[in-house]
Amino acid sequence: MSPSKRTMTLNLTDAEMQVLEELSARKDLSKTALLRQALRLYQVVEARLEKGDKLFFEDDKKEKAEVMML
Repeated sequence: MSPSKRTMTLNLTDAEMQVLEELSARKDLSKTALLRQALRLYQVVEARLEKGDKLFFEDDKKEKAEVMML
């Protein structure tokens, strides 16, 4: 049994819509699927930050940069 779904309207700027369209094309995902994936990622990141974990990006030279969330 699949979970029930609800519809919403989302207002994006032209620049935000362009990013969404480019990412969905690059990832071969629908815009809805991409937004669902982004929401799940944000949920995981928030849960880890609430536990006191930190989020870092590391480049190929092993240089790290901490990501600060508001």
